[in-house]
Amino acid sequence: MNIIVTGASKGIGFEVVKVLAKHKQNHIVAISRNGKALKELVTECHRLYPEAKVTPYEFDLSQFEFYPFIVQRLETFIHTCDILINNAGKLVNKAYHKFELEEFDDTFNVNVKSPFFLTQALLPMLKEGAHIVNISSIGGVQGSKKFPGLAAYSASKGALAILTEVLAEELADKDIKVNCLAIGAVQTEMFMKAFPGAKAIQNPAQIAHFIADFAVNGHKYFNGKVVPVSLSVP
Repeated sequence: MNIIVTGASKGIGFEVVKVLAKHKQNHIVAISRNGKALKELVTECHRLYPEAKVTPYEFDLSQFEFYPFIVQRLETFIHTCDILINNAGKLVNKAYHKFELEEFDDTFNVNVKSPFFLTQALLPMLKEGAHIVNISSIGGVQGSKKFPGLAAYSASKGALAILTEVLAEELADKDIKVNCLAIGAVQTEMFMKAFPGAKAIQNPAQIAHFIADFAVNGHKYFNGKVVPVSLSVP
């Protein structure tokens, strides 16, 4: 399968690529603006699985003016895409009354605008029967416990969840399934930024196995669903 993963240079995205790379029939295009970390990811995958097919693609997802050319670039690596995992995310932990416009825009650009327009740009590559997985947060689920300092982050992840539901309808005629995983506490840099001093139950390697399996098989059972994946609060 041909798989595209954004936010692949660290944390959950890094580990998801490693899990998917285990299967030599997979070709993963790992996207991040951090080219050095992507090279480390490729090296690690080849160390674990010498036959792994992982292609690094250094790209800043906030450069929306280049989205019209992204398919042309990706087609030099893969011609079609079976799975798209919109994993890239941004979090600013700051009191609501101190939040600045630029911080708000940066958060929504990465968490909402990017998956919106990246998915749109990649539609010509997405095969019939493809699966789009949007990685959201349990903090973006209506009715879940909310925390101070995360107003923009939680709101953006809630928007991503709603976008998932709409896209499932928009792309139904193409037989493309769209689902969202609302991830809970995982010991990542982002979690530590959100909850300084806290300790999550799970680490990125553990949750990566679930995400990878869901990306490969979840569309057989779900479409347009927001699935909470959380063992604790936060």
